[in-house]
Amino acid sequence: MKNHLSQPFSVSKIYEAILQGHVGLLAKAITLSESEKSIDRKKTGTLLTRLLPHSGRSIRIGITGSPGVGKSTFIDAFGKYATSLGKKVAVLAVDPSSEKTKGSILGDKTRMEELSRDALAFIRPTASRNAQGGVAEKTREAILLCEAAGFEVILVETVGVGQSETAVRNMVDFFLLLQLAGAGDELQGIKKGIMEMADGVVITKADSDNEKRARQAQVQFQHALHLFQLPESGWKPTVLTASATQKKGIAEAWKMIEEFRKATCASGFFEKNRQQQQIVWFHQSTEALIRAKMLGSKKMISQMKILEQKIREGKIIPSVAAQKIIHAL
Repeated sequence: MKNHLSQPFSVSKIYEAILQGHVGLLAKAITLSESEKSIDRKKTGTLLTRLLPHSGRSIRIGITGSPGVGKSTFIDAFGKYATSLGKKVAVLAVDPSSEKTKGSILGDKTRMEELSRDALAFIRPTASRNAQGGVAEKTREAILLCEAAGFEVILVETVGVGQSETAVRNMVDFFLLLQLAGAGDELQGIKKGIMEMADGVVITKADSDNEKRARQAQVQFQHALHLFQLPESGWKPTVLTASATQKKGIAEAWKMIEEFRKATCASGFFEKNRQQQQIVWFHQSTEALIRAKMLGSKKMISQMKILEQKIREGKIIPSVAAQKIIHAL
C-alpha cells in the first residue's frame, strides 16, 4: 500500500474538505503536519495560514493524571456527554513513545469504545516521540486543523504527570488534573507546580467502596488548592468527584468548564491567554528550527564535536562554546 502522503497533495482541496468537516482528509492533514519533510512542512504552513481565520472557536481542554487514574475512560464518558449536547468533539490522545524504538502503542481508540463509534467524535492517537510535557510536537497544528473542521471541544490527553506539564498548559484553555483516591496519602507525589497549573481537579473512580475515600480526597485537594495564590485568570479551581463507568460527576465537570469559559471571557483573560500561547508557540518553534538547522549541518556537527572535546579537556566553558555555535549559524 502506498503512503497517502506520497500522493499528489492539493492545499486547496484539503482546505475546502476540512471546512466541510471531512474527517478522512482532516486525518490526512494532521499526518502531513507531522511530517519532517521540508516540502510537507511548507504545504502545512500554507494550509494552516489559510485555515487560521476559521479556527479558535473551540474550548481546548488539557487532561492529565498519573497512569492508572483512568484518563481514557474519563474522556470516553466526558466526550460522550459533550456529543449528547450536540457538540463535535476531537480527542488528541498522546501515547508514550518507546525510548529505544520511538514506537507507540496508540491504543486510545480501543480504550474509548463508545466515543470511537460516535459520529460527532474524532479520535487521533499520536506518538509523543518523547516531547516535553507528554505532548506531541505537532499537537498545536492538530488543534487548529480540528477547529477549522468544526470541532467545538478539543480534548488533549497527555502521557501523564512527571515531566513539565507546562507544555500542555501552554496550548489549552482549561487544564484538568485527574487524581485517584484510595492510594494512600492523596497529596503524595503531586507536584506543587502541577497543582498550581490546574484549573480543576477530578477525583476519579468515585464509586462502590471507593466513593467515601474519593470524598475525603476531594476535601484534601480543595484545602490544598486554597493555600495557593489565586491564578492570573481570577478563577478559583474546583475539586469534583466522578465515576466514568457510572457516568456520575461528568455533567458537573462539563458545567465547571463552561463556567470557567464564561468567567474568563467576561474578564478578557480567555483571549489574552490565547494570544500569549501563540507567542510561546512562536518562540518554541524558533528554538526547534535553530536546533534542527544545527543538527542538519555536517559542518555544525563537526564543530560541536570539537567543542565538546574542548569542554571535556577543560579548555572552554559550555556557555562560551554555545556562543561560538550560535555565531556560526
